[in-house]
Amino acid sequence: MKIVRLEVYACDTTYVDGSFELSGGRVVDRLSSTVVRLTADDGTTGYAETCPLGTAYLPGHAAGARAAIGELATAVLGLDPREPAVVNDRMDERMLGHGYAKSAIDVACWDLAGKAAGVPVCVLLGGRRQESFPLYAAISLGAPEAMAAEIERLRQSGVRQFQLKLGTDPHEDARRVHTALEAVGDDGVVVADANGGWRAQDAVAAARLLDRYERVYLEQPCPTLEECLYVRRLTTLPMVLDEVIGDVAGFLRAFEAQGMDAINLKVSKIGGLTRGRQLRELCETLGIALTIEDTWGGDLATAAVSHLAASTRGDALFSVSFINDFVNEHVGGYEPRSADAIGSAPAGPGLGIDVDETLVGEPLARFEL
Repeated sequence: MKIVRLEVYACDTTYVDGSFELSGGRVVDRLSSTVVRLTADDGTTGYAETCPLGTAYLPGHAAGARAAIGELATAVLGLDPREPAVVNDRMDERMLGHGYAKSAIDVACWDLAGKAAGVPVCVLLGGRRQESFPLYAAISLGAPEAMAAEIERLRQSGVRQFQLKLGTDPHEDARRVHTALEAVGDDGVVVADANGGWRAQDAVAAARLLDRYERVYLEQPCPTLEECLYVRRLTTLPMVLDEVIGDVAGFLRAFEAQGMDAINLKVSKIGGLTRGRQLRELCETLGIALTIEDTWGGDLATAAVSHLAASTRGDALFSVSFINDFVNEHVGGYEPRSADAIGSAPAGPGLGIDVDETLVGEPLARFEL
């Protein structure tokens, strides 16, 4: 089997509640997702998407993804999509970095390989170790009372883990956490996520204000690993790292420095499912919990997340996010779909979802062998 065609599409995604805010004045309302379709010589197709969270969250943007995929296309044409390590080798030989662009090609290979084998991607990733798993909800930065009201609404649908967007004045953020804890109930968990929005001084102040609370995790307080390590030495709060974990080497540096208790593994940030599996297995081996999610996207990104989560050992999985619950557009029929804040991976071959080609439109670019 070999890849004979690669097509690139653009699909806009809009946030279900209008806009979503995180630290630094970053607001999400509409984002452009890049969809890749690979076609093999027997006609089998594989789909995937990559959707950067704007231009100021992580290095990368939608137009950059499409330009990079165009450069990578000729490197992967003719390769066997069932050999993702080889595909990744060729992409790395062609281009340094740009994992968020490589992710779309990598995941599309896994989708295609699963369809060729007649099994779900989670089986290829090691097996369906979990039939279902809990999902968390992210709460947009806002007034404490508004954030608490959103928590109370989501609790009615079964959510028990909440990621609060923080990163402003430490005292105001502490009030947000206090108000949120009153809303989550005795069985809820709050993750105080600054998305790197504090510098060390404010992060230390925030951590000291939050140290007295139970069921609170501190996530990515500062933009650099060094600052996060400084804060970690001064707090008893369990620490989650996200934005600074961009590859296996970055993970190992943070682990060696005893920098975290958990990480957020974003599929596109790490470069796809091939790299994601490597990092997942390191977490399982070294005892670091992980949340599996992606930067943004819709049904295709969520399907990739669901298969990596389903193939993860239960005691290693902190939580999962189904990002398609938070967008209006659904190119895959709104699958996989959460139910009562529980997710599962589709049972069909590959990613297990059917893409409505009328919704992805005409390709922006086509590359053929």
